[in-house]
Amino acid sequence: MDVHSPTTLDEALRLKSELPDARFVQGGTDVLVELNFDRSRPPALINLNEVGELQGFARENGTLVLGAGLTYALAMQGPVAEALPALAEASRTVGSPQIRNRGTIGGNLGTASPAGDAIPPLLVEHAEVDIASLRGERRVALHDFVVGVKKNVLEPDELVVSVRVEPTRARQTFMKVGPRNAMVISVCSLALELDRERGELRAAFGSAAPTVRLVTAPLDEADGFPELVASSASPIDDVRGTAAYRRHALEVLTRRAIERCQA
Repeated sequence: MDVHSPTTLDEALRLKSELPDARFVQGGTDVLVELNFDRSRPPALINLNEVGELQGFARENGTLVLGAGLTYALAMQGPVAEALPALAEASRTVGSPQIRNRGTIGGNLGTASPAGDAIPPLLVEHAEVDIASLRGERRVALHDFVVGVKKNVLEPDELVVSVRVEPTRARQTFMKVGPRNAMVISVCSLALELDRERGELRAAFGSAAPTVRLVTAPLDEADGFPELVASSASPIDDVRGTAAYRRHALEVLTRRAIERCQA
């Protein structure tokens, strides 16, 4: 298997155009697992670690632009954590310190798992995804980006470049349920935002439907919101939990999240 290491975004996109079956890799926390278990065997890997345009974050007229290469470790601290506290909380729950230092926001979106911990906190903030290819650039609302279990709208020659968020500064939090507190794929997860300025409650949950789902309601309907969130799920029974347990857990998490945001 060949490994290519471009140093610019244009070079990376050109390589993908020439090698459509190649896989992009940066943190490698998902791709390398697939390789190790022979679930995937691409002819080449395109290493994105040297592409500076994908790193870090920036501010543009009130918008926070998170590079696709932003790691969970960096999302847990500084200006990103201050602006997006639920994303910071979610990042702290991801894997081990080694995984948090390697795993990236862009990788989470590229994998498009319903258990992706970065997706619910970004969804309640109405994030948008910047996508690029040699054909041009486009921007897709996050709620339209993930379309199924590990499926997104990326074309074979496209790459997630960044995620754009206009921080609401509303009270928000993230919670998840798992058989233990660390290094675990969530049985279900929830990001909740209590937005007094818009008079709205927003919740996005993971691991309880084929995609992460967003549920909204007016603030004055907070008492019934936990039941609304639970009823919006379409969970399955699997080795991590039953559908009934996931619905129950979502209702409990939503109630606790509202209490936390109201405190």
